[in-house]
Amino acid sequence: MSRPRPSPAVDTTFLNRCLGTLEHALASLDQCNPDDIEYDVFRAACVKEFELVLEQSGKLLRKRLAPYFANNRQVDRLVFKDVFRYASRYGLISADACERWLEYRDNRNETAHDYGKVFAEATLALLPRFLADARVLADGLEVPRGA
Repeated sequence: MSRPRPSPAVDTTFLNRCLGTLEHALASLDQCNPDDIEYDVFRAACVKEFELVLEQSGKLLRKRLAPYFANNRQVDRLVFKDVFRYASRYGLISADACERWLEYRDNRNETAHDYGKVFAEATLALLPRFLADARVLADGLEVPRGA
């Protein structure tokens, strides 16, 4: 395993804001009757925030991975799933968490092509675990390992 350069500072303010918004939307959704329009509004908000958190997590994780590569271009060329695979390889996330992040990405790719009720409900089913994983990731991004 490569010895990393010092980790750059990672600002998780926007990620944490998105996580708070997702948590609020999910809590509000739980208070709605599925037959009401408010349910549809909060379900759509949950799906959109899920997508934002997922993308922001990958973007920030790239910054934390940069020290493990010879230059930033190498990290920038990684596809999304490889970002999480390398994060697991270098101990930034666990192997189990990596597998779940890959599942989240697969779900996001499906919802990007079909915003139907079935895919939205599938995303909602993932959210409790996703929120827990995203909070752990956000905390880990804020504090460089070994610091």
